[in-house]
Amino acid sequence: MRITLIIFFIIFGAFSKLNAQQDSSAGHLFYATVIDGDTVPVVFMNPYSVWEQRVFKSKREEKKYNRLQRYVKIVYPYAKKANELLAKYEAEIAAEENPRERKKYYKKVEEELLAEYGADMKEMTTSQGRILIKLIDRETERTSYELVKEFRSGVTAFFWQGIAKLFSQDLKSEYDANTEDKYIEDIVVAIEQGRY
Repeated sequence: MRITLIIFFIIFGAFSKLNAQQDSSAGHLFYATVIDGDTVPVVFMNPYSVWEQRVFKSKREEKKYNRLQRYVKIVYPYAKKANELLAKYEAEIAAEENPRERKKYYKKVEEELLAEYGADMKEMTTSQGRILIKLIDRETERTSYELVKEFRSGVTAFFWQGIAKLFSQDLKSEYDANTEDKYIEDIVVAIEQGRY
């Protein structure tokens, strides 16, 4: 009986040590590719832009850029949120076929947005509003005028365009990352990369 127990423990002890493979959860898994018979790991990274230190011609230009940077940091989250909400609302509206129900839905959405963001929008300066209009175009690929026209009506869009013109704004202004809005684009890319 003792010999049987000893043999039993030796056999099961040996089987537990026969496991030559290590647990794969201890290391890292990578995609790999074979180049000239050699297996090379492949790692996917987010793009990262490198800029040289910005040199300003004057203190005034530096202050202007710093103000732009501060304003973009304030309004960019609203532009991102606008894009998210637009995608959500467009999906819900596409499902609704009855024009009367769509109009009710638009009203409900407008009341919700005013309740949640109305106070913040009223506190913005005209410069911040101008930047927000540009960033909404950047994120949604549609001007603010087009969005108002699509969700309300052409008359309402015309009315708000007139109000915007009184404050030297333009709801039809488009975002141009290569020329006019280059500084804004640089700041937004830096925010997305976590540098600001």
